Amino acid sequence: MNEKIKIGISACLLGENVRYNGGHKLDHFLRDTLGQYVDYVPVCPEVEAGFGIPRETMRLVGDPESPRLMTTKTAADHTEKMTKWAQAKVIAMEKENLCGFIFKKDSPSSGLLRVKVYNDKGMPEKNGVGIFARAFTRQFPLVPVEEEGRLHDPRLRENFIEQIFTLKRWRDAVASKPGIGSVVDFHTKNKLLVMSHSQKHASALGRLTATGKQLGREALYRQYEDQLIDALRLKSTTAKHINVLHHIMGYFKKQLSADEKQELLEIFDRFRKGHVPLIVPITLINHYVRKYDQPYLAAQTYLNPHPVELKLRTYT
Repeated sequence: MNEKIKIGISACLLGENVRYNGGHKLDHFLRDTLGQYVDYVPVCPEVEAGFGIPRETMRLVGDPESPRLMTTKTAADHTEKMTKWAQAKVIAMEKENLCGFIFKKDSPSSGLLRVKVYNDKGMPEKNGVGIFARAFTRQFPLVPVEEEGRLHDPRLRENFIEQIFTLKRWRDAVASKPGIGSVVDFHTKNKLLVMSHSQKHASALGRLTATGKQLGREALYRQYEDQLIDALRLKSTTAKHINVLHHIMGYFKKQLSADEKQELLEIFDRFRKGHVPLIVPITLINHYVRKYDQPYLAAQTYLNPHPVELKLRTYT
């Protein structure tokens, strides 16, 4: 890639002392590991909207679809202030060209999923979305988003990181070489990656690419990105990976020896049974790609979708 991936993040996750009590919620993986490959755009809604440090805690109250932002003890209503700031903020963030955003879980401003909303009886229900998080996802419906708590799950972590790296590659592709050819080239290199999420989407994107000239460049870009993100939001599964791995093996059918074929099939089966992580068959396939000089497979992002230093694809 030409430059680091730019993604937004709740400022407290980078160790900034912006929380209601003057503290932070530093996430070492996000700052120290993923941070080597991304440029963060930190955001703290409460501070940027004009609330001090320290400050009274706030919570969401009322209708989950349109909650009020109230202080916990004094019941001051700050909904309008936060909403007005959030709407202006997301418009200003258009220029950032973000490839993702990582939100702080449970926050009444930044929580993305299952944020507590208190009903008229004062009882919390986990069915809300933070005011800023809601404004952001409405303004940027195609930008990958996740909460830091969910990123502790290795599968969700890999899925989110794969999305931001793929979106960055897509944007770089169409920016560096405008034209339908850039879409064809991108799809050729990312076909197997998309297939690992959805065979249906991979086929649909192939048909879209083939008819790109009839659509025109801008329409093709828009439709391709919509369907690409839609595909990547579907979780990869062991069965989907097995399908792709067997598809890859077909490219070597005239080159692999009987022992090599048997070794691959045994590794695939161990992966299918959960005895080894995905990185094991991928490593062996990459070996054969180099050994037998397979240029098409060598260019497939599926085999190297993100830096090995992130230690993804290592779970069973």
